[in-house]
Parts: sequence; C-alpha cells; structure tokens
Amino acid sequence: MISVSDARAHLIANAPITSTETVALDDALSHVLAEDVTAQFTQPPFAASAMDGYAIRKEDAVVGKTLTVTGMAPAGRPFVGCVKFGDAIRIFTGSVMPDLADHVVIQEDVEVNDNADTALKTITITQPQSPPSHIRAAGIDFNAGDTLFTAGTRLGPIHLSVLASANIAALPVRRRPRVCVFANGDELRTVGSTVEPGQILASTGYALTALIKSWGADANYLGIIPDDKKALQDAIKRTEDADIIVPLGGASVGDFDLVRDAFKTAGFDPLFEKIAVKPGKPTWSSIKDSTITLGLPGNPASGLVCAHLFLKPLIEASLGLECPNTPASVPAKLTAPLGSNGSRASYNRAFATHDEAGHLCVTPFPRQDSSLLTPFARANALVESPPHAPARQAGEITNIVLLHTD
Repeated sequence: MISVSDARAHLIANAPITSTETVALDDALSHVLAEDVTAQFTQPPFAASAMDGYAIRKEDAVVGKTLTVTGMAPAGRPFVGCVKFGDAIRIFTGSVMPDLADHVVIQEDVEVNDNADTALKTITITQPQSPPSHIRAAGIDFNAGDTLFTAGTRLGPIHLSVLASANIAALPVRRRPRVCVFANGDELRTVGSTVEPGQILASTGYALTALIKSWGADANYLGIIPDDKKALQDAIKRTEDADIIVPLGGASVGDFDLVRDAFKTAGFDPLFEKIAVKPGKPTWSSIKDSTITLGLPGNPASGLVCAHLFLKPLIEASLGLECPNTPASVPAKLTAPLGSNGSRASYNRAFATHDEAGHLCVTPFPRQDSSLLTPFARANALVESPPHAPARQAGEITNIVLLHTD
C-alpha cells in the first residue's frame, strides 16, 4: 500500500501527454493551450477617444475659448485631415483621434453655438481642462507580437475575448484526453431496469463522466461489464484508443474481483495496487505503452472521492497543466468535532462556508459510509486528516480540499 502523495506522483509521472491539435476560436472554450500565443494585432489599433466630445489641440483647452467645429469623426469613419489651432472635430467614444489633436473636451464641458452667418457650428469651453485627457493610446492593452497567454493556460470566457481582439481565429491546444469508463459487477443493473433482490443500480458513472468532462477530458462510458473474464477482455479491447481507462469496481480480493487480472492478461504492468486512503484503499493503477489505467472502487463515495484525489490530477497532467504532488488544500475552522484517524489518510465529505467575519469554516457530515451518495450532493469540500491524526474539536483549524465553490 502506498501513500496518497506517492500514488499521485506515480500517476503524474506516467500521464499520457496528449498531442497538439488546432481548434477554431469558437470551439476553444475550456481547452488547454499547447503553445504560447502571441497577438497578431495591436489593441487598440489606433489612438481613440475615450469619451463623446470634441477633439482639439491642447493649447486651445482654455475656459471661455470658442472653437470652430470643422468636421466629424464617427466610430469607424476617421476624420480625413488634421486639426488646426482654433478648430474642433466632433468625436465619439471609440473614434480615431484626428491628426494633431491631443485632447478631447467632453460634450458636457462645452456650449454649442449655432452661427447664423455660417454653416459651421462653434463651441465654447465652459469648464477648466487638464489636457491631454480622454484619449486611449494605441497598444495600451497589448501590441502585435506580445505574448498573450502561455502554454498550459486553460481557456475561459475572457480568454476568448482577448484572443478575438488580437485577431486570432485558431489556436494550438492539447487534444482532450480520451477517458473510457466501465462499471464491473454481476449485481449491477442499468437505470430503468427491473431490480431483483441482491441487485443494485449502477449510479456512480453518471457523476464520474460528468466530472471527467468538467475537468477537460472526453468521457466514453462503456456500461456494465459482468464478472466474466471473456467479457472483461472484450471490454478492454474496446478501450484501445483511450488515453486513460477507469474501471469501477472489481478491484478487491474476492473470488469475483477479476478486473486487475484482466488488465494484467492484456499486457498492462502494475504501477500500484492499493493506496493508504480512506475511503478508497482498493484504488489501483497499471500502464501499457501510452495508456494508463486507474481502477476506482465500486462504492460510490470511495470512487468519487478518489476521482477528485487521483483522476483529476491525472487528466490535468495529460493536458500539460502543472500538477502539485499534494492536494490543493486550504485551512478552515471546524464547526463540529472530528474523531481521531487511523493508519490511512482520510478525506471526509463536508460543507465549507464563510462565517460573518469572513473566515472559512467547515462542517464534516456525520454519515461517511462509502456506499452513500446523498452526502456528496451537499458536499463542496473534503476534510483532510493525515494518518494517525488525533481527534479535533470544534474551533480547531484543519486542512480541507475544496471540490467546488458554487
């Protein structure tokens, strides 16, 4: 039996790094960049007005001075020519600044005068000015050739807007890891089936495949495979294009726990066979060429806890993301007592929130049986207890692993 940190280290070291592919910007959300991306465009590409008003020469920005409006510069239609002393160009937010204009007097700071003797309007400056003002210089966001995002960046919504403003239509990204999942056990039945005495519904795969997709991989659920060597061998053949294979169940020491032996027969070499973790001791891994197997326990809580602890970092490593060798944990104050721990590191499902003072607090659930799913429906954290940790009281600080923050 190996430790949690050693198991994670083995998985990360043997993660199959996926190849690079090119995707359109429209399809890039949640993908991970395979290479640094540089801007193909300067943003903003020209000096632009930041306000609606009048573009003038800064020497003319004097209270009481009257200027002649000699043109207009709507957004997208720059004024042709330069601004002379005594002239003003009507301008709008986002419009190109005319040549020689170096100040924008906002429209609230002028009085517009209609001149009956000429078709040209004039404006009179009514408020003190502090030129130069209200101009966005070209390239204040970024310039062509600047590195916008580095390899390993997972692309979120704002990344897409930045890339669009840099005129980048396609991106080099890591191919999503292909993860094949199957459940094993003669007692399992699919949802909607008639369930006879001694049988149970295979439910863990629904949460697991959803988590796999949220972590940036493609999930292919192969269904339920019975406790039969031939059926298991056939299932393994169906995973030949997978980067990661995740069997659920069949990993203990009973007469009908055949999954690990089936993978050995198929040429997979063991990485580890048990982890000193609670829940999830039967978690195991093996490898063949560039495909890695992570066997998770069949009990729902055990499987899902270990998916967070081991499968998530394995997927992230396959995507080229930096993966620490320990869970990302944060300190939190216990709101209820927590019993002493045994020889295995334990991860209790819990709910974390902030108190009125803004401190992170955590409440472990009283029911931690590995067969229970309903506590996971409310859980947003795991309370981490190292081996042989003493009992802790309410108010003491402990480490927790945050599962999500919504």
